[in-house]
Amino acid sequence: MFTVESINGCVIIPTYNNQNTLKRVIDGVLEIVPKHAVIIVNDGSTDKTEEILKEYASDLVILKNDPNAGKGLALRKGFKKAFELGFENAITIDSDGQHFPSDIPLLIEKAIEHKGAVIMGSRNMQQDGVPQKSSFGNKFSNFWFKIETGISLPDTQTGFRIYPLKPISKMNLFTKKFELEIEVIVRLAWRRVKFVPVSIQVKYDPNERVSHFRPGRDFFRISVLNSVLVFFALIYYYPKKFFSFQTLAHIKQEAVKPNETNLKKALSIGFGFFMGIFPIWGFQLLIGIPLAVLFRLNKVLFITAANISIPPMIPLIIYSSLLTGQLFVSGEVHYSSVLDFSSKEVQSNIYQYVVGAILLSVFAFLAGFVVTYGLLTIFRKNPVKE
Repeated sequence: MFTVESINGCVIIPTYNNQNTLKRVIDGVLEIVPKHAVIIVNDGSTDKTEEILKEYASDLVILKNDPNAGKGLALRKGFKKAFELGFENAITIDSDGQHFPSDIPLLIEKAIEHKGAVIMGSRNMQQDGVPQKSSFGNKFSNFWFKIETGISLPDTQTGFRIYPLKPISKMNLFTKKFELEIEVIVRLAWRRVKFVPVSIQVKYDPNERVSHFRPGRDFFRISVLNSVLVFFALIYYYPKKFFSFQTLAHIKQEAVKPNETNLKKALSIGFGFFMGIFPIWGFQLLIGIPLAVLFRLNKVLFITAANISIPPMIPLIIYSSLLTGQLFVSGEVHYSSVLDFSSKEVQSNIYQYVVGAILLSVFAFLAGFVVTYGLLTIFRKNPVKE
């Protein structure tokens, strides 16, 4: 049988007013896990929990929040203690009796196969007896987790998991209630930690199970958290994922293309300069990329050169276009400095601007092509055609 020693792991049991099921859960865990590797966090219970825990006081690691602070803070306290004790992984299991401690070896087996991964005990939410609100809440959570991470999981609300402690120890977790179980897996996914689901048993006995989830307040807190996570996914995670080392290596490979001729590389850069200056603001890449594909140009070099029109360069490009247009249309120049013109001047001289921008884009194409081709001819040999 797979044991916690195999993964240098421990079990964390957060509990709050679950006197009906707590002892059964602890005893079930102790049948599989050694006493020194069991951490119980009593989250300010007001029932008989403390009396039950006295039976194990000399054997287990027992922590306490007083008063009740929330499951999230209980888990954070458990993670911190487990890391301090030198454990590398932490198995979390709820104390309400819905999970079967006998499934712990299933999770450990997957943790051995996938070192450093988060192992998620996935419940069958379609089986008889599962509360409708739990099934809906799980679907809701699964949907937002995929939006925030791009990862599909069958059960993101399960409390039966194996966490790698090292990446968690480097996080500043900020949620305190049930929503922490969402925060921690999303942020682990952002750190490129792997997720592995494992099918587990589940039991919902209305006669003994006590749920402290408050649909109104807790659902609101989870919704606020998801809104924040989606925002940071859009501005942080997905851009970081796109510009990963693998992606950058692929971009570099596409740019270099050792079998591509100097002529094609020079044409790609020249065309990029042309489209970056051509007066179709907002549509340069939308039109330019299909054309680059059509003419089989180097797309990476094209896009790089087209970014000549980055925001700091836009005033200079518009100013140069206006000057070029005035020189060819009216034969005279009215501005001696880029600071001397305004958007109103461009609007009142739109014809000169458009003519100048077109001419300037042609000049940029020629200059980019000639300079690039010249440099490549000097420093790079053309590939030999087979």
